[in-house]
Amino acid sequence: MTAAKPLTVEFCGEFYRVDPGSEFGIGREAELTIDDNPYLHRRFLTVGHDFGMWWLSNVGTLLTATVTDATGTMQAWLAPGAKLPIVFQTMHVMFSAGATTYDFTISSDEDYFNTAVQVDAAGGSTTVLPVTLTTSQRQLIVALAEGVLTQTVPGRGTIPTSAEAAERLGWSMTTFNRKLDNVCDKLDKLGVAGLRGGRGKLATNRRARLVEYAVTTRLVGVEDLPLLDRHDDADVEAALDPTAPAEDRSSDD
Repeated sequence: MTAAKPLTVEFCGEFYRVDPGSEFGIGREAELTIDDNPYLHRRFLTVGHDFGMWWLSNVGTLLTATVTDATGTMQAWLAPGAKLPIVFQTMHVMFSAGATTYDFTISSDEDYFNTAVQVDAAGGSTTVLPVTLTTSQRQLIVALAEGVLTQTVPGRGTIPTSAEAAERLGWSMTTFNRKLDNVCDKLDKLGVAGLRGGRGKLATNRRARLVEYAVTTRLVGVEDLPLLDRHDDADVEAALDPTAPAEDRSSDD
């Protein structure tokens, strides 16, 4: 059997070598200390070699992570207690703790799969389905992701509150919340995990999860930032969207 090759973890421009036989922790107090953020587990994720493969494991109890390949066409939601095989030469990992979103990259010399296949691994790996968004829906996602897309320190960005994002767009909270409900519902129906907290319930951290998914899968990018300067009536476009729920085709009170 060929000896396992080491991995490289990159965060904020710093590189960490991970050798077989050792476990590399990522968190508030670990081999890779991300931040002193009190919302972050002391030891949240680990990278280790077992059964002839490298694995990324979520050893936390509350937080989740979004994992994609280099192209963003494969996506996994790594829930607490789940582990995922590292099967691509480059894997991007993004997660949120409180109002801050972090991301880092894992690089390997091995490449077991290409992005044309679907991987059903622990943690829920799926191919990314095409998503059609109206302009106002895209504006909402960009407003939430602006701090991540424009971060001055690579690897660390912030997510605004709903009130801050609504103000940034010039929308009322009624319009913003309705749009957020509709976007989350649309993605949930496509199989995106983490946007609903159970039957008929919305996830409490859905804004963070929405940003993670949208950025890691390239659903939005820096090229969409000019949309934030558009101040069209959000409901006019919604009325023209035949896929929008009835409440999204009505005007504000």
